[in-house]
Amino acid sequence: MAQAIAETVFDVLYLSFALIVGLTMLVKGKDPLVKKAGLMAALLGAGDAFHLVPRSYSLWTTGLEANAAALGVGKFITSITMTIFYLILYYIWRERYQIKEKKGLTLTMWVLSILRIALCFLPQNQWLEYRQPLAFGILRNIPFAIMGVIIIVIFAKEAGKGKDPVFRFMPLAVALSFGFYLPVVLFSGVAPAVGMLMIPKTLAYVWIVLMGWKLYRQEK
Repeated sequence: MAQAIAETVFDVLYLSFALIVGLTMLVKGKDPLVKKAGLMAALLGAGDAFHLVPRSYSLWTTGLEANAAALGVGKFITSITMTIFYLILYYIWRERYQIKEKKGLTLTMWVLSILRIALCFLPQNQWLEYRQPLAFGILRNIPFAIMGVIIIVIFAKEAGKGKDPVFRFMPLAVALSFGFYLPVVLFSGVAPAVGMLMIPKTLAYVWIVLMGWKLYRQEK
């Protein structure tokens, strides 16, 4: 019961924050960069809702294993929306720092995104099962992790060069999100307690959203 209460409260606060902040920036933002940040945040909240709402329901009712199918579908949807999240973040980087070239990098990000989503669609993922194959959990996250590394490197290079007050901590936030997420992929099956790392991972995403919100506040 304590876990159900704690997770539900956390999830409601997080999802409400991401959706409200995201939609506010998307609707009221004037700068296209702010609107992209709003779309990214709203997508984050909407995508995570497909996983977190069934999880909260499961904790309050018959348990996680009994609701494996709903949880798996939610995890599948979240995997896709998070891929798009980082693709949008890449375009925020291009617009923020006025990157006109690097077409090869853009192609790489698109190829990685499509590959990641394609891997998510493979039936071998067994999304509807309570215990899913670790091998495919690793496989589908390889292109996703590469996307994360690219985002970290490009933001570190540009934000550091111009001492960007808004995105100077973006590399750290993204690194933390992956640092907390990857152990869950690798070890949560044998050590369920590792799943608690999803909380600081989520807080890292909140930090990323707040950076976008700072852009919106600068318009005022």
